Amino acid sequence: MNRFATLFAALDGTTKTGVKTRALADYFRAAPEADRVWTIALLTGRRPRRAVTSTELHLWAAEAAGIPDWLFEESYSVVGDLAETIALLLPPAEATADLGLDAAIRGLIRLTGQPVEARRAAVLATWGQLPATERFLYNKLLTGGFRMGVAQGLLTRALSLATGVEEATLAHRLMGDWDPASTRFSALIDGDAGGDARPFPFALASPLEAGAETLGQPEDWLAEWKWDGIRGQLIARPGTFALWSRGEELVTDRFPEFGPLADFLPPGTVIDAEVLAWDQAANRPLPFAALQRRIGRKTVPKALLAEAPARLLAYDLLEDGGTDIRDRPLSQRRARLEAIIAALPPSLSPSLSPGLPLTLSPSLTFQTWESLARIRATAREHEAEGVMLKRATSPYFTGRKRGDWWKWKLDPYTVDAVLLYAQAGHGRRANLFTDFTFGVRDGNDLVPFTKAYSGLTDAEFGEITRWVQRHTLERYGPVRKVPAELVFEIGFEGIQESPRHKSGIALRFPRMLRWRRDKGVAEIDTLASLRALLRAAD
Repeated sequence: MNRFATLFAALDGTTKTGVKTRALADYFRAAPEADRVWTIALLTGRRPRRAVTSTELHLWAAEAAGIPDWLFEESYSVVGDLAETIALLLPPAEATADLGLDAAIRGLIRLTGQPVEARRAAVLATWGQLPATERFLYNKLLTGGFRMGVAQGLLTRALSLATGVEEATLAHRLMGDWDPASTRFSALIDGDAGGDARPFPFALASPLEAGAETLGQPEDWLAEWKWDGIRGQLIARPGTFALWSRGEELVTDRFPEFGPLADFLPPGTVIDAEVLAWDQAANRPLPFAALQRRIGRKTVPKALLAEAPARLLAYDLLEDGGTDIRDRPLSQRRARLEAIIAALPPSLSPSLSPGLPLTLSPSLTFQTWESLARIRATAREHEAEGVMLKRATSPYFTGRKRGDWWKWKLDPYTVDAVLLYAQAGHGRRANLFTDFTFGVRDGNDLVPFTKAYSGLTDAEFGEITRWVQRHTLERYGPVRKVPAELVFEIGFEGIQESPRHKSGIALRFPRMLRWRRDKGVAEIDTLASLRALLRAAD
């Protein structure tokens, strides 16, 4: 893993995109073929399954370092990262060996299902032969927490430099269900690894922070709801029918109601759409919580299929009759998509079948930006997060490209809450308290109701960390209880009932909007006000 460790150090030691790109390109030119494939897999989220638990690693590392459990726990609470804690505590290797990345990962894969003693012996033996940085990276692979801080665009740019293949072509070829354990680097680069079910890279919208009037003439834009579901690509190619999530997860089996479309969509059709749970009686989306019950399941029971049937709301056509049409204007792609959906057989007609699994995401009619703003204000009534704006002449691009696609979301719900508990973060924030639990008033009591860990600056996190260190009341492992004094404005996208939480409420996408230094704990919101918001949102 020496070459891979050198790459990691180069990427971790700079914030300059050009330096990272050159380091990756040099690595892809010189590293062993199998190591190159595994590196691409790791950088695109294809990590091996964990074969060892955190508790086992804790026990084995404390034993190898010759220290008691309490000292390991204290060290872990200071460092904040299990892989780094183990790498720092273990004694230096007596004799190091250059274990290749491919060999290291295949060794981890072989550990799956092995008895505890066999796994322990293998991990201790590997620790004993790796230098410090390689040992840290090996631990990251063991814990399943490996991250390199490399965006998809940077990866494809580096591969393009190393191979001479265009970036957009590579972005498509890296998609799909390819197995790094059996895929050759040449097959991956040449496009022979993804199979006929391979999706296209998703186009992403940028947040619209200025007013919509800054975009020019309204007639140049298509507007539609920004749905609160999961993004998906439906692929109907000869012999292949698949649904991919934006996270490159194959989710076809979780939505069996889409299966009949395989018999009716023209061969060579790829549709970009939103998957929503659907209220068939009211003919409108159900809240995201209904869909969330289905997302994590490999198989969906009949009762849940009946309670939360799914629907695809289509808004773009990427492949038509086997031809990639992503470079054509959105207006043309949209017209062809409308024609395909209109040609579905009568048994799948929206007027005859309220359970239609595929419908068109409706365009919003507006003449001025002011009229669109009024429509946007009603988004929550449609179970939407806001409005999408897409330039009618835009191609379907790869990733995020500012200027053509914008998401104009509603302002978030907000609540003022007090900090009750703090926990250190991970990675570069391992020495800062960044993970917070907040409470609201319930009579004379304070009730925890949500956690948040984003939204503040590093300077603010540093100031709060120093405050937590001075004001800790109690410790529960890595968690610190603090006086109820610091008030924060919490933003969130949705609210729902949750019997799993003491407050009976769960928030969607909570984050800290600002530190309310001007407010005291007596001015925070109440559990009653949250319940009123919950009733209003129903």
